[in-house]
Amino acid sequence: MPGEPGRPEREPPVRVLSGIQPTGRFHWGNYFGAIRQYIDLQTAGEAFYFIADLHALTTVREPARLRELVRAAAVDLVALGLDPARATLFVQSDVPEVTELTWLLMTVCPMGLLERCHAYKDKKSRGLPADAGLFTYPVLMAADILAYDATLVPVGEDQVQHIEVCRDLAGAFNHLYGHVFTLPAPRLVAGGAKVPGTDGHKMSKSYDNTIEVFEEPAAQKRKIMRITTDSRPMEQPKDPRGDHLFELFALVAPEAERRRMAELYRRGGFGYGEVKKALVESASAFFAAARARRAELEADPARIEALLADGAERARRQAGAVLERARDACGLTRGATRARRR
Repeated sequence: MPGEPGRPEREPPVRVLSGIQPTGRFHWGNYFGAIRQYIDLQTAGEAFYFIADLHALTTVREPARLRELVRAAAVDLVALGLDPARATLFVQSDVPEVTELTWLLMTVCPMGLLERCHAYKDKKSRGLPADAGLFTYPVLMAADILAYDATLVPVGEDQVQHIEVCRDLAGAFNHLYGHVFTLPAPRLVAGGAKVPGTDGHKMSKSYDNTIEVFEEPAAQKRKIMRITTDSRPMEQPKDPRGDHLFELFALVAPEAERRRMAELYRRGGFGYGEVKKALVESASAFFAAARARRAELEADPARIEALLADGAERARRQAGAVLERARDACGLTRGATRARRR
């Protein structure tokens, strides 16, 4: 039996969990900073990936737009390589067990823990209104993770605090009621903070400096050709390191082309327009297969709906089992109630 003296606890299976908000169309920062790792990790063990429409409600207040963004997110994720046969893909609000689990976690969550969270503190410091949804956002995020017995959560550096909150809440609940929740570990997304926008700052919708993954080619080309560069003369050698135009090129260009471009920078005698044209061509080639898959998926909308329905069913089975454990542990499930729920 697990836990017997002299017999080690069995390591839990690797189970990856992550969610992505549908607050706008995916850009290069989303892909290179998160989605690409989702795809790599879908073969590491079990994987659960969700479209976080409940979280998006704190910023997206137009119902029709939210529905369209959710649908587009699902199409984009599959087109980019997420395989529903390997990973469970679903919409967050299709798993109501998570919202009940959120309340159970609320009952063990100190106010001070949430008051220290970055997103809430940042809004307060800037004098912006912060609603209860934003304040309790980390608890819903914790429920998202704990509902699936996740062991590994890929996150950017700015999200590590939320994993710490999740572990704190799971630990508090386990301390009160016995072992119910698996404590997850964060996995930092390599290079997640290094995708520059068109102005050189971190690519973000809030900075209006994004290049969308599936932007119309002509619109994307115009955006790339307007990327901010410095005023150094053409003949001057330049260090490619730290140059945001080169960094964008390096994301989508083959290794041989990256080396050639780096040598060109160091030698000098080129114009940034040449680099921008090369970036347009490399980006087109890099995402060509994904664009083709997306066109096929757009032509068959019933396929995406079926994939999401199947994903929700699988997610609800797992979340339901975890919720039942939590209800039993804290005394909410009586014998008759347990029989009805089954």
